[in-house]
Amino acid sequence: MFRFLLMATMVAPPSVATSAPLDLLVGSYTGDGGPGIYVFRFDPASGRLEQRPWQTVQLHNPSWLVLAPDRRHVYAVNENGPEQPDPVGRVSRLRLDPATHRLELDGQVPSLGDEPTHASLSPDGRYLFVANYAVNADPGGTLAVVPVAADGSLRPPTQLSSYQASGVDRERQASAHVHSATMAPDGRHLLVADLGGDRVYAYRYDPQASAERPLRPAPEPFVALPPGSGPRHLVFDATGRHAYLTLEMSGQVAVLDYADGRLAVREVLDLFAPGFSGDNGAGAIHLSADGRFLYAVNRGSDNHIVVFAVDPHDGGLRQLQRRAAGGRQPREFAIAPGGRFVLVAAQGDDRITVIERDDRTGLLGRSVQQVEVAAPSDLKFLP
Repeated sequence: MFRFLLMATMVAPPSVATSAPLDLLVGSYTGDGGPGIYVFRFDPASGRLEQRPWQTVQLHNPSWLVLAPDRRHVYAVNENGPEQPDPVGRVSRLRLDPATHRLELDGQVPSLGDEPTHASLSPDGRYLFVANYAVNADPGGTLAVVPVAADGSLRPPTQLSSYQASGVDRERQASAHVHSATMAPDGRHLLVADLGGDRVYAYRYDPQASAERPLRPAPEPFVALPPGSGPRHLVFDATGRHAYLTLEMSGQVAVLDYADGRLAVREVLDLFAPGFSGDNGAGAIHLSADGRFLYAVNRGSDNHIVVFAVDPHDGGLRQLQRRAAGGRQPREFAIAPGGRFVLVAAQGDDRITVIERDDRTGLLGRSVQQVEVAAPSDLKFLP
């Protein structure tokens, strides 16, 4: 099935060189007094970040960032909760100057839940779908729908959905923990991963039917994942027919087939090495720009990035490499434009690690640089 790989490696054109400096947005946790959002300049030719950010923005726990399609707004979820200085989960809007990339905070709304960890925009830009993880069992995790006005400003949530926990793990699955909300490439369905319930829920996106409640359950409202696996983040391939899901608690990635709001599990693959007996914590997952390679991290006591080749015919995966992530608790990573470097946010070591990448083989090479950043949690490049 994977004889395609050698041929693809031989004939695939090299990535287009990117030489102009890029700006990198870094979201982070602020428990140790960090500012929240950092903006670093990145050299895509050498793979080096400037040691100090050229801009910072003071925000509580902006752990996930969303860049609006018009490149004039950035949305941040403020992962606040009962144990934080600000106990209210929020969503922030920042104005982004398209020429200078200067950021300016311009409004917040409550997320109507604790510890929001993820968000995504609807294809038409009218709504932000916010995953309230909620560490505590009461009230548990929820999905909030936040309307976005024509000028990019946020309105209070108009729809809130709650879920039932699986209870397989008595500590971590005593309640729902919504970890992500991802639009399918068809633009008509939203997929919501609930770590606490071992399910991914499917919604039909239909704002014409109700502007205040644009989501309604799909005919097949969810797909069940293995008990105790803990679904986290989901990505789709370019065809829209295949999806890949990290299972945080079991340290695995699930391969799913997708059609018209329906997900079906095809196989589940380990991210840890054979014989590994430590703690798992599958996290970030991304495809390369050409769709030929999938990357996923396993945190816990493993702290590796796993590289898979993607079969272009059926979306199947074959493991190519396991490489140390360059730090503890690699919460997120980003493949730099041009494809030659991967930047890893090592939350547990307060740093970003830059790793070389071969865009022909997909393999990761040496570490180029490490830059100190307090508890980094998300990385987004600005075009």
